[in-house]
Amino acid sequence: MHTVPVVETSRLPLLLRAMPKAELHIHIEGSLEPELIFALAERNGVDLPYADVEALRAAYAFTDLQSFLDIYYAGASVLLQEEDFYDMTMAYLRRAVQDNVVRAEIFFDPQTHTERGVAMGTIIHGLTRACRDAHAQWGISAELILSFLRHLSEEDAIATLEAALPFRDQFIGVGLDSSELGHPPEKFTRVFARAKQLGLRLVAHAGEEGPPAYVWGALNALAVERIDHGVQSEKDAALMQHLVDRGIPLTVCPLSNLKLCVVDDLTQHNLPRMLDAGLKVMVNSDDPAYFGGYVNDNYVQLFAATGMGAEHAYQLARNSLEATFASPQQQAAWVQQLDACFARFANRN
Repeated sequence: MHTVPVVETSRLPLLLRAMPKAELHIHIEGSLEPELIFALAERNGVDLPYADVEALRAAYAFTDLQSFLDIYYAGASVLLQEEDFYDMTMAYLRRAVQDNVVRAEIFFDPQTHTERGVAMGTIIHGLTRACRDAHAQWGISAELILSFLRHLSEEDAIATLEAALPFRDQFIGVGLDSSELGHPPEKFTRVFARAKQLGLRLVAHAGEEGPPAYVWGALNALAVERIDHGVQSEKDAALMQHLVDRGIPLTVCPLSNLKLCVVDDLTQHNLPRMLDAGLKVMVNSDDPAYFGGYVNDNYVQLFAATGMGAEHAYQLARNSLEATFASPQQQAAWVQQLDACFARFANRN
């Protein structure tokens, strides 16, 4: 592990919030706060099955991934116009900047919207315009990753990719999300092969609720460069070694794992063990509006629960920066910022 300056334990929460970091596992539709959902519903004349913001928030008692997805799709129903996608993305990026996120690689789910009659261009233009404006206003680097819904067919995924190709210059990769169990990665071999042929970067959710076999499938059948979640990898020693040897990043989401009952308690989370085993893990927020915290909340709560220290914080932040799809030069510049941040905190001890 990199030699990290000594930082007083009492200052660790401040350091976690201040350090530059990348967020590589964020579903933009999952950043829709109840207040914005109701504001957009009113703007677009959409009737919601909840009386008010409090009633909607009270419904956020999830027992598993599917119970969350049911509410997630209901929330996304208010997104109809380009301005809605823009407002949602700007709201997230504003929060990300406050959390000292220097790079966000944002998942979006076009199928959630196109099946409601929203045009692909409407979705992508709104998201792209927000990424561009946020960069101009706050300096944050933000790119888009088009995610396929795995509970739908591969044919649907292929049609979605083809529909997005006129906007090929506005997204950098493809991903795979939604209900994992019963939908192994192998189901999407052809569409990922097509995306790779087009020069797109490849990621996929695997090993959240699904078994280690799904992580192997994502790596071997889909040829992904990053695994989203991947916490079940620990159940397969050969897989763990493979992930270490290949330096495959895992975009772990602690509060999501807690909220969806993947772990019973944050004190039991296996991220510290995976990090100590040499895996390239990092901390992300997943669907922060639903899971009770943006990226800094995930860091602060996880560290409070597990007793990790400054050296872990450094490694997690550095992993996130080096796992981005930005250029090596840009990654190096962010790592320099990270080093400077840690030096600053050590000097003030």
